[in-house]
Amino acid sequence: MLKPDIDSLVPHVPFNRRTFIKAALGTGFAAAVLPVSAQTIHTDSDGLEAGEVAVRSGDTLVPAYRAQPKGKTHLPVIIVVHEAFGVHEHIADVCRRFAKLGYLAIAPNLFEREGDPSVLPTIQQIDDQILSKVPDEQAVADLDATVMWAGEHGGDLNRLGVNGFCWGGRISWLYAEHNPRLKAAVAWYGRVVGAKNAMTPANPLDLVADLHAPVLGLYGLQDKSIPQDTLEQMKQAIAQGPQVGRGSQFVVYDDAGHAFFADYRPSYKKADAEDGWRRTLVWFKQHGVV
Repeated sequence: MLKPDIDSLVPHVPFNRRTFIKAALGTGFAAAVLPVSAQTIHTDSDGLEAGEVAVRSGDTLVPAYRAQPKGKTHLPVIIVVHEAFGVHEHIADVCRRFAKLGYLAIAPNLFEREGDPSVLPTIQQIDDQILSKVPDEQAVADLDATVMWAGEHGGDLNRLGVNGFCWGGRISWLYAEHNPRLKAAVAWYGRVVGAKNAMTPANPLDLVADLHAPVLGLYGLQDKSIPQDTLEQMKQAIAQGPQVGRGSQFVVYDDAGHAFFADYRPSYKKADAEDGWRRTLVWFKQHGVV
């Protein structure tokens, strides 16, 4: 059970000194995905309190992008876990989309210690220089700290959900296997198996017995990076796991590949993305994150 540590929390104020060094969190796009698509969605911040905040995680101040309705408290909480490109404009926009629906949505920068993916020109370089150096244990600890921050800044931790994309989809699976306060999770094209090493000692498939919340897995049949047989293995393991995890569901879109929700990229599949978003909102509502 998570216990808020008031002394470890930092007020939700912008990182003013950081903004002189680099663009504020949640603005712009990574060099590896430029140019962005003309169909990129932009959600305004009217009626919201939105922007960069600081979360204390251990001895590190982790920047996070937070959006929530102005002047309201006791809000359901969604932790948004970013892709390989960090907390860029798309992830901030997802937070604002949730906030417009009455959530406190917050996306911590889980790469704060490893580097800035936005300046690297290729996905391979991001993988080599950043992704491969982020310990699962560290990422989960940062999410724990983010949850505590949300609970001290208007969030109701009895209504807690997590929503992650790609790299963050895998982390969302792991977090559902870690935090007993979690009510529901959504993993967009997150791997459930993979190489094991010091940074990633276990896969979501290995930890199914620890599931604390049902997971909605959203995948593309054309996604070559996530073989369908690995999803079948996960389904079978869940069916034999704890009762709470057996409520998990998988949706596989026939014509979609990887990153089909990413409206700023050519991989975007509008109909599937919209259907997945609708299912996400229904999922959180069904499981008490509303």
